[in-house]
Amino acid sequence: MKPSSKNYDVIILGAGASGLFCAFTAAQRGRSVLVLEKANKVGKKILMSGGGRCNFTNHFVEADNFISKNPHFCKAALTRYSQWDFIAMVERYDIEYEERSHSQLFCKNSAKEILAMLLAECEAAGVEIKTGCDFNAITSLVANDSVDSNQSSTNNKRNRYRLNISQADSKFTVESESVVVATGALSIPSLGGSGVGYDIAKQFSLALTERQAGLVPFMFSDAMKPVCERLAGLALEVVVSCNGRSFTENILFTHRGISGPVILQISNYWSPGDEITIDLLPHFDATKWLLEAKQQHGKSQLKTILSYKLSKTLVSELQALWWPNAANLALAEFSDKQLTTIGEHLNSWILKPSATEGYRTAEVTLGGVDTDGISSKTMEAKQQAGLYFIGEVLDVTGHLGGYNFQWAWSSGYSAGLFV
Repeated sequence: MKPSSKNYDVIILGAGASGLFCAFTAAQRGRSVLVLEKANKVGKKILMSGGGRCNFTNHFVEADNFISKNPHFCKAALTRYSQWDFIAMVERYDIEYEERSHSQLFCKNSAKEILAMLLAECEAAGVEIKTGCDFNAITSLVANDSVDSNQSSTNNKRNRYRLNISQADSKFTVESESVVVATGALSIPSLGGSGVGYDIAKQFSLALTERQAGLVPFMFSDAMKPVCERLAGLALEVVVSCNGRSFTENILFTHRGISGPVILQISNYWSPGDEITIDLLPHFDATKWLLEAKQQHGKSQLKTILSYKLSKTLVSELQALWWPNAANLALAEFSDKQLTTIGEHLNSWILKPSATEGYRTAEVTLGGVDTDGISSKTMEAKQQAGLYFIGEVLDVTGHLGGYNFQWAWSSGYSAGLFV
């Protein structure tokens, strides 16, 4: 039996944050829109984000909060649809939210409310969504009519696209003049992360930048591994630095290494072989404090003094690393040089991770479709009329704190205006 066929103005691959946003934006312009999702449910990453509360944006969003080979690329979309626009939508739906540290905005109740809002917008605009869909290939159908080279390819499509879809036990064919790739990237494959968007880019000769796991915990293979295992569950605020970038947030020791917001942030700037520097006492001169303590509390042990500012379990581990042979000495018996060295370690603890936990637990993928080949205004491929890329599949990665969702909203909106 020949597969059934249907035409749409726009086909969107991926029913995540950017795909759904693009879908209703386009449909509100009167475009017929079909969203194809490989998973059995839509918006899985939205539902799990922020511990189920969805850190949907941030009060302060700037280009410096994003990493890309072209740091200017994100500016147009972020300006066209800002955090204030999304906040206004959230408020229109009476979704209660709260501001947490570093101006991050979370749902007070559940991430389900954000997904429900996006789906309500899609339903109202007449978007059709199909889940459990696989497609083998995208075929570009080149029309014979000529296009004025002085006119925008967005307004004069030279191509149509055909997709052969498998869904459960059925097969069907769909065609459209615009295809939007909103397939996400390699992070968290258990939630549907894959490289299919990159395969599409390569099919149409678009360049890719180098990719690696981002916003991801570190692991160790040296003596730090058992230290982290013994400290597993301990969290404290620190400053972590790497390659000229620094972040101040909580670190969390785990059975595999170190995690927590500050580690996820700095992982975006780390490459294999790099060292990271941890300040265990942020904005506090540890050396000066220890030298003064020697004068004022000379009979006390060093671990006793340190326990005023750090947990006893952490101090015990530091003692084993930095002054094991002087564990029982009174503070007065330490030389100034010894205390200076320990103070420097406290403010600048240098560690060398062996690796990250990889895409399995990474929140994002660094790198992606090279933005040099994409219009920053429309998200359309410059050399392939009617083909658009939005969200995480592009070489635009936000810091932790709602920035990746804001990029999804902004890039989805921008494409939705032009597809």
